[in-house]
Amino acid sequence: MAPAKKGILERLDAGEVVIGDGGFVFALEKRGYVKAGPWTPEAAVEHPEAVRQLHREFLRSGSNVMQTFTFYASDDKLENRGNKLSFTGAQINEAACDLAREVANEGDALVAGGVCQTPSYLSCKSETEVKAILKKQLDVFVKKDVDFLIAEYFEHVEEAVWAVEVLKETGKPVAACLCIGPDGDMHGVSPGECAVRLVKAGAQIVGINCHFDPMTCVKAVKMMKEGVEKAGLKAHYMVQPLAYHTPDCSCQGFIDLPEFPFGLEPRILSRWDMHAYAREAYNAGIRFIGGCCGFEPYHIRAVAEELAPERGFLPEASEKHGNWGAGLEMHTKPWVRARARRDYWENLKPASGRPLCPSMSSPDGWGVTKGHSDLMQQSEATSKDQLKQLFDRSKSQ
Repeated sequence: MAPAKKGILERLDAGEVVIGDGGFVFALEKRGYVKAGPWTPEAAVEHPEAVRQLHREFLRSGSNVMQTFTFYASDDKLENRGNKLSFTGAQINEAACDLAREVANEGDALVAGGVCQTPSYLSCKSETEVKAILKKQLDVFVKKDVDFLIAEYFEHVEEAVWAVEVLKETGKPVAACLCIGPDGDMHGVSPGECAVRLVKAGAQIVGINCHFDPMTCVKAVKMMKEGVEKAGLKAHYMVQPLAYHTPDCSCQGFIDLPEFPFGLEPRILSRWDMHAYAREAYNAGIRFIGGCCGFEPYHIRAVAEELAPERGFLPEASEKHGNWGAGLEMHTKPWVRARARRDYWENLKPASGRPLCPSMSSPDGWGVTKGHSDLMQQSEATSKDQLKQLFDRSKSQ
């Protein structure tokens, strides 16, 4: 019988580096298994082989957390704006848990059950109603005995606190991530204050995921850490950012960029950028380091390779990847062989090959947040009249 795996808090308490996985929603959309717009995870039931394979690629690349593919799997999101599915939220959540556990058992990985923000909150539903939505997902995670829980992708700390309070009822370790930058949540609550509220609600791990690039997210987590320490509290810290450069983003992050979601490829971070991110996060005292939208397995492999001295080993996928391009020593062309060195890749300034494109964009800052009529939940599809109003407004910005 295999020895029991160490839990998430046991690993973090010991100072170990925990590497998360990457961005399932964007990766599976590109592969043809997720629809952009609703971004819901029915692929866990419809195409389990695709979800399983992506889990395996992240595991092979160094991830030791398999997060259930349950992003936006709350019942209110699954039924929002004409999104008609033939599967229930429970079926999707159960399938996602089974896939994550199957792959986690193939290595030294843990399973994290994840919940995120709800359309109900944005539609000004009550705390009781929002918590009831979250609890339906939680019931599946308890049934499937996930190793720990993550409340992630919350724009408002108030809703994140509600989520933590629900998750804490299980007795399992709880992590909480906001999708905010250094300017704070959508109501202007600072990262430090957000973190304090989350820790007081019961989260043992706090951090940032999505919406911003790695260095911006690390900066926000540093602010969280400062706030928690100033309040005399203790926590572990995590970061799971975008794999896109976002220096031009406003407070709502990359969803305000005109390239979102189908024109973001020119912004993708290289594997060498990921080395710098991993080191910056580690030096900031963050020990749970992963990725979100845009992160592919090779990005996670780069994180694992950068932190191999601290972890004591390389990921399996590094067998096919020479350190800092060392495999290029075997290339046919001599000028490519000359690139088999760290200083070349660390100092490279990649060109986009797009001579008429700007380096940065002007975000669409509509200033829409909780309670605005444009965010109100509706089960019927967005009407042509509603779309026309949005198109006209977009042209006038």
